[in-house]
Amino acid sequence: MLIKLQGGRVYDPAQGWDGKITDIYVRDGRIVATPNANERIDQTYDLQGKVVMAGAIDMHSHIGGGKVNIARMLLPEDHSARLNEHVCHAGCGHLAPSALATGFRYAEMGYTAAFEPAIAPVNARQSHLEMLDTPIIDKGGYAMLGSDDYFLRMLAAKRDQKAINDYVAWILHATQAIGIKVVNPGGISAFKFNQRALDLDEQHDYYQTSPRQVLLALSRAVHELGIPHPLHVHGNNLGVPGNVETTLKTMGASEGYPLHLTHIQFHSYGNEGDRKFSSGAARIAEALNNSPHITADVGQILFNQTVTASGDTMRQFANADLASPNKSVLMDIECDSGCGVVPFKYRDKNFVNALQWSIGLEIFLLCDDPWRVFLTTDHPNGAPFTSYPHLIRLLMDKSFRNDMFSKLNLDAQSMSTLNSIDREYSLYEIAIMTRAGAAKLVGLHDRGHLKVGAAADITVYTEQADKEKMFAKPDYVFKDGTLVVRHGEVVNITWGKTHTVKPDFDQSIERELRDYFARYHTMQMGNFKVSADEIADDGRGGIIEQACIPNREDKA
Repeated sequence: MLIKLQGGRVYDPAQGWDGKITDIYVRDGRIVATPNANERIDQTYDLQGKVVMAGAIDMHSHIGGGKVNIARMLLPEDHSARLNEHVCHAGCGHLAPSALATGFRYAEMGYTAAFEPAIAPVNARQSHLEMLDTPIIDKGGYAMLGSDDYFLRMLAAKRDQKAINDYVAWILHATQAIGIKVVNPGGISAFKFNQRALDLDEQHDYYQTSPRQVLLALSRAVHELGIPHPLHVHGNNLGVPGNVETTLKTMGASEGYPLHLTHIQFHSYGNEGDRKFSSGAARIAEALNNSPHITADVGQILFNQTVTASGDTMRQFANADLASPNKSVLMDIECDSGCGVVPFKYRDKNFVNALQWSIGLEIFLLCDDPWRVFLTTDHPNGAPFTSYPHLIRLLMDKSFRNDMFSKLNLDAQSMSTLNSIDREYSLYEIAIMTRAGAAKLVGLHDRGHLKVGAAADITVYTEQADKEKMFAKPDYVFKDGTLVVRHGEVVNITWGKTHTVKPDFDQSIERELRDYFARYHTMQMGNFKVSADEIADDGRGGIIEQACIPNREDKA
């Protein structure tokens, strides 16, 4: 079947198209070249005056695994308040929606892919099974390392980089992940040895290793293995006043190897002023602008109820007293990872919350290169992903942003420069950070753009002055060439793919790992590993193995 999308204004930064009026042709789920004049067009969509982009990609969203399941169970009131919704078969919450509802809501906003940023390797099977139950969108995940006993033993024993690279590659194969994530490097483990904080150059009491050593070893491994997505870093001291200093040092900790700093808003706090809490956004943005090897997503907070869900048990333990409503869960799996779930309500009249809101927007607006800064709320930590249209309006509409700013806590207003920043994002820049840039960062070679041969993941909008309304309800969304959303409502259910990356490694590492599992774990190594067959094409997608970057040993 040949489909023609006719006459739309196409924003495709991968091709440099900034509102180019052109036709797009789709056959068998792929974008194809302009057909011969005598070739039959089976269906035509007249898109004159419409805005056309590739399907949006959320490169950091907690959508599968232990944390989000606990969040779903912890807040039954969030689900019961929405029982009349049409996607509430297994939980229709707003803060932590079910797998089914997650797929629907992403698609209804024009998103066609989302990536779980914190897969505990021991829990990878559960994460994938949940994501396989998420309809329409593509998905994938980043495997958590850096506080696991095996890796820390390697670091303490000063194993060579080749051995560390083999372990990182083995983890990617075993977890069917597309990237590597480190959460509070070494800190999750240190918490279990009664350390309540761990700065970048502090020693772990047991392993005598530092977060800086963890970052350097893992960032180098990711780079040398050719994994497209840089090491995904949740830094030390999340949420702590003064942590801007740790973040700036972290940028240099990889010694030139690429890093991606995630939810950087939570790591951009100074300790100036009477309340010892201030914005470090200008310093962070300047450092990002001057550090081409560093990328970041913002983790914007937005006001209202949400639930924070993180592998960073150390920081969630510290935050539990702030829970609203007053309940929380902290847990661990096999002593190799962590989990903390704490409900929270951000309030615009609260000094700290108001300044957090301003800090995130300052970072967005002060960073020069939209190819290196990405739109996230760290769902659900800063706000649910369904808040993205509102966030886009804040970035594109200075007048609206100023109106919101004027309602904030007055002390927070006095500590922020947001009101003086005139920049407004363009549609082209939105397309970069939510499509082309996100695909490039994660390593999705056939997604995020509309070139011939790309997957036909396409979103069509009617341009409106109110960008929140525009991005909340697209006219059409196509997933792999199938129309899945019309006028903001799902009309077809499809099943997206799971994206992975499989770098080469020395298979002999399994002899050592098999002995380690037998001695220290409650499961055998064979049960730890998730096979490709478990994510086989059974009507719910299947695997796409994205290519590694060959022969990449030198620093960027």
